[in-house]
Amino acid sequence: MNIRRMSAVLLSVVLSLPLLSLARAESAKTEIQGAAILDHPCGKVAVKHMGLVHAGKIDEAAKLGTQEMQDQWKAMPAEDRTMMSKMMKEMSKTEAQFAAEVKAGGLLVIEGNSGTLTVKQEHKDANGTSTETLTQRYVIDGAMCRISR
Repeated sequence: MNIRRMSAVLLSVVLSLPLLSLARAESAKTEIQGAAILDHPCGKVAVKHMGLVHAGKIDEAAKLGTQEMQDQWKAMPAEDRTMMSKMMKEMSKTEAQFAAEVKAGGLLVIEGNSGTLTVKQEHKDANGTSTETLTQRYVIDGAMCRISR
């Protein structure tokens, strides 16, 4: 009886090893830097989103987000959406400008089905140096990347 119990425990341990290695593989981080980000679906979505916002096509840009984000955007009162749209447009850049910034200081970290793009830019002037950081999160579903919060 003791041998049967040990066999059962040993068998369950042996069978769970592949599952543990799969879990580790799924949670492994992948870091992509610079121009290579622009070849990744999340990099493409980031640049497209920025360009749409800059062009004032906020509703089109919102469609690049998760369904939850789209629902939250639609649920906002019209005056709040107008105010947010103006702010987003003012803070946005053209696709070309943003792509250049991603190439120069971008880091995309992929972990499982989520990603985070961080773009750092250093500005130097007579008053000293300042750093601007943009961070955007993504949900990855196969080859599709959606902007999330």
